[in-house]
Amino acid sequence: MRFISETSSDGVREQIFTLDEIPGALWTPEDAVGTRPLVLMGHGGGQHKKAPGILARARRFVTACGFAVVAVDVPAHGDRPKVEEYDRRVTENRARAEAGEEMAPLIAEFQALVARRTVPEWRAVLDAVQRLPYVGAGPVGYWGVSLGCGLGVPFVAAEPRVRAAVLGLGGAPATAGAAARITVPVEFLVQWDDERVPRDQSLALFDALASPEKTLHANPGKHGEIPAFELESTLRFFARHLG
Repeated sequence: MRFISETSSDGVREQIFTLDEIPGALWTPEDAVGTRPLVLMGHGGGQHKKAPGILARARRFVTACGFAVVAVDVPAHGDRPKVEEYDRRVTENRARAEAGEEMAPLIAEFQALVARRTVPEWRAVLDAVQRLPYVGAGPVGYWGVSLGCGLGVPFVAAEPRVRAAVLGLGGAPATAGAAARITVPVEFLVQWDDERVPRDQSLALFDALASPEKTLHANPGKHGEIPAFELESTLRFFARHLG
């Protein structure tokens, strides 16, 4: 793990790093010492580790709860190089959608392909970050919607360190099997008028989760219109389950 830069503002320290070829960002309290909860955040499709929504949530988790937060660029996003296989699949899917095929299964198939790479990458990132003395091996949470949900469901299913997860804006076609292995508390976000993920598929994914404690938060609006007040609910959820 190699740190490239470090800045601090308003009580939040931001460190940009690389782990092998994985670019990432870590946010912690400016004066952090000792072990604390850690939240891994998965960004949306076409975004990156410091997308505005990721940055805003990360800073809020740090200032409100004293958490550490880490986000990395998924393959072919942010500071990572293009992946020929992914570019080819995106082009094929675009043509299939224009020919009249339903978009949601195409997105789900692509996310399942990318998840085969991101799940081991994210586990390696957790290993490295938790070795830092100002983060430590505390409880872990996961936050990710849209692409962050499609990649996050198999990650949460595979990673026993994750104690709670916020997921959403995703459907069941490619992730229902992994969802059935998730038993940690989940807060699940649905946009009722989502133009990208059919409502019935989002509800099917929520239903597939095996978590004894799971809560559905459904709001009117399109795919990218999650209400700002959901952030406060997320803070309470993670504070309750991560400490």
